[in-house]
Amino acid sequence: MAETVPVEGLMLAWPWLLLLLPLPWLARRILPAAPRAGLQALKVPWFSMMVSEQSGWMRKPLLALLAGIAWILLIAAAARPQWVGEIETLPITGRDLLLAVDISGSMDTQDMILDREAVNRLAVVKKVAGEFIQRRKGDRVGLILFGSRAYLQTPLTFDTETTAILLNESEIGLAGRETAIGDAIGLAVKRLRDDAASERVLILLTDGANTSGEVQPMQATEFAARESMKIYTVGVGADEMMVQDFFGSRMVNPSADLDEDTLKAIAERTGGAYFRARDVADLARIYKQLDELEPVESDQESIRPVDELFYWPLSGAFLLVLALILAMMAPGMRRGAAPA
Repeated sequence: MAETVPVEGLMLAWPWLLLLLPLPWLARRILPAAPRAGLQALKVPWFSMMVSEQSGWMRKPLLALLAGIAWILLIAAAARPQWVGEIETLPITGRDLLLAVDISGSMDTQDMILDREAVNRLAVVKKVAGEFIQRRKGDRVGLILFGSRAYLQTPLTFDTETTAILLNESEIGLAGRETAIGDAIGLAVKRLRDDAASERVLILLTDGANTSGEVQPMQATEFAARESMKIYTVGVGADEMMVQDFFGSRMVNPSADLDEDTLKAIAERTGGAYFRARDVADLARIYKQLDELEPVESDQESIRPVDELFYWPLSGAFLLVLALILAMMAPGMRRGAAPA
């Protein structure tokens, strides 16, 4: 049987709850009246305000109308009103993509220029990698952050926008000041091992060498190769440059600690590739190449976004009940009520 596709517009998820609308009227008509004396177990000071034939507020048309509207709104909220949007198509690739980003102390080196200002390496990675993540529509994207240890910041998800936000909120030193490349690869293998995606990819970005962790990079790479996981490695950091200091000009190499040989070996063993990012333009070009190497085009799946609207009638019912309570406690109402 073909699945019924809801039309665009307002609908109720549980419309059968509307059958409860006449319940108060039926209860008042069918159920016998409570005895006025002899069975009182609890004295309610304001009971007479509700039922007094002369001044009870249920006898007042306006207040009774407000109570009725409040009941209707409660039932409407319980029926779960929803707004069904237009059909949207999402590409589905069957690809799981993990990004492992180095946030060790060396990523604080200010050898990059962004918007004509000197910034540290992580700031550039946040901008370029964040844009790359948001382009991966149809992929399940996850984020690993690593320093002295590695941890999963975002599990694999189709919500690329949230993943990019969490990358932007990362801070240097949050996972320690050293670099555990092997642990980052090992964590990626653990997270991707049991996934049924047709392609499993890790993009590992670092500016140093493995100086911490429980697993050596090549040992973790062997695990990744056995699981048919492809690893692309990115080495980030400027080349030798002339800097000015108190003693004059001198040549420095900000990327002296970058272990390019290991990063190349990791990529080669898993069928990936190694890239070198010396500045913002290099890094942007690398992620553009990764878009071409791991394309996102695929079959599409149609969905309809659904927004829940129950809080609108529920809020209205709450305000009406509050108004009824205030009206019941008004001095004029209390003076007109007979004692309970």
